[in-house]
Amino acid sequence: MTPIAETLASSTPAAISLLDRFQSVRAATLNFCRPLSPEDLMVQSSPEASPVKWHLAHTSWFFETFVLREFVAAYQPFHPDFQWLFNSYYNSLGDMPEKKLRASFSRPPLDAILAYRTHVDTAIARLLEHPIEDEAARRIGLGLEHEQQHLELIATDVKHALFTNPLHPAYLEAPPLTASNLPAPPQDWVAFPGGLTRIGVTPDPADLNTFAFDNETPQHQVFLAPYSLATRLVTCAEYLAFIEEGGYTRPELWLSEGWTTIRNEGWQAPLYWQRDNATESGWCVYTLHGFIPLSDLSETPVCHLSFFEADAYARWAGYRLPTEFEWEHAASQQPHHGNLLESNHLHPIPAASIPGLQQIYGDVWEWTQSGYTGYPGYKPLPGALGEYNGKFMSSQVVLRGGSCGTPTTHIRATYRNFFSPATRWQFSGLRLAQDNPDNPDNPGTT
Repeated sequence: MTPIAETLASSTPAAISLLDRFQSVRAATLNFCRPLSPEDLMVQSSPEASPVKWHLAHTSWFFETFVLREFVAAYQPFHPDFQWLFNSYYNSLGDMPEKKLRASFSRPPLDAILAYRTHVDTAIARLLEHPIEDEAARRIGLGLEHEQQHLELIATDVKHALFTNPLHPAYLEAPPLTASNLPAPPQDWVAFPGGLTRIGVTPDPADLNTFAFDNETPQHQVFLAPYSLATRLVTCAEYLAFIEEGGYTRPELWLSEGWTTIRNEGWQAPLYWQRDNATESGWCVYTLHGFIPLSDLSETPVCHLSFFEADAYARWAGYRLPTEFEWEHAASQQPHHGNLLESNHLHPIPAASIPGLQQIYGDVWEWTQSGYTGYPGYKPLPGALGEYNGKFMSSQVVLRGGSCGTPTTHIRATYRNFFSPATRWQFSGLRLAQDNPDNPDNPGTT
């Protein structure tokens, strides 16, 4: 037997399930890194991004810090300096290096980081050879969700790093699966009658097979006025019309901070759009497959927008962004599938010509108009883990739905992502919404 087979043979059924998931999630991170060179893994192209090598170490640090150090007697840490070197923002655990300096970590070398991952993986597998405490199982489950978050961050950080390289190399040279000359289905609407609805979740402490972050809790009632959601996401062609009609030059469309931001940053288009007079549309778009003419992506959802750009477009179009509660109410009725990481497109793809809501999960994170705050009765996790979500409930905006870089098992209707409103390096876009008074002129159908 191999060591892994021996571990599986001696484990309980519950541990097998958790161990299988642990190994699958950890392997997915390394598999995504296979096309990258060691030099690629060192790049930190902006202060909000991190080198891939750091992601590989930090996700291992999480398991070592919150599981192995606390639940394994006489556990031997891999290296004493790793406890502070790969701490991200957990102030209660001590000091950590400045985030903007992570690209300077040429040491420890990559082989040491990979050995660190193996050390942690082996220790977790040994822990799961026997029944474990419920809290240890919950911590491992949280660590896996944390790893999947970082897998998506790796995808977005790699894209930005390769784009800022003057050669603009592709992550994968394979032809993209996103190009399509088929027109997107007409923009249509689905109406919802409004009323009281339940938002969020209240996890059962005895159910270790389901997961929710603390910011998704507790479940509570929200009143929704009648509203309608667009059946699909806004496309590149539609956003190009906004640009061509002077969207970036009209202050009346922009929130004050947004107008200041686009003027200070010189934004004239979404991130990764570049002028190219040799193409039909006059633009090309950088993707993980390299540059592609915008005309080949015109029917795909526009992505890499800030909240300010999404909000300005909605105003220009005569609509608004949905609230996160409207989005969750609608999404809770939809199947959990879409263009997610395992689809291997690595870019948004066009909507299909079918009725009803589309592209709810995957393609792009959808900006909402909701500020990121705690739900009524919210309580962060105890101890250092309470810093995971709660301390960021200030000056952030909620996004919903996942993207083409989100692992399939990581997304759900209640999931709340959040970023500052000027953030553009994530796969972020928008879906339109409108008020839907209960009258004969009601657009859309329920």
